[in-house]
Amino acid sequence: MRTFLLFLFAFMMCNACMMEPTAEEEIVKVLKLQQDSWNQGDVVGFMNHYLNSEGLTFTGANGVTKGHQQVLNRYLDNYDSPEKMGTLTFNVLEFHELSSTSAYVIGEWSLQRESDNPSGYFTLIWEKVNGEWKIIHDHTS
Repeated sequence: MRTFLLFLFAFMMCNACMMEPTAEEEIVKVLKLQQDSWNQGDVVGFMNHYLNSEGLTFTGANGVTKGHQQVLNRYLDNYDSPEKMGTLTFNVLEFHELSSTSAYVIGEWSLQRESDNPSGYFTLIWEKVNGEWKIIHDHTS
């Protein structure tokens, strides 16, 4: 009996190690990839985690931008140099899984630049598309 219990315990531990990551873990990993892309000056890499769709929306201080290419152009126009891009940091404040394929995240962002250190908050709505988490709406202030 003792051998069986040890075997069962070992099996359970091994099984726990092989569990799929949670939606929160996956999305936080994507945010880290975005942060890394930004900090390497790679706006296109940063945008790879947004849904490539005309349905993508970005809402900010200057209004609503619709469409992946338009949002990318907005970033490229506003952050056209390493000095403007600075060093980006994200901090997740809240995570809410709405279903197995949708979630939203509330967080803080900050840029460290030589001239200033802007910061603010974001709400990102995520959808799991073809096994990958993608941002379908970004409201940043």
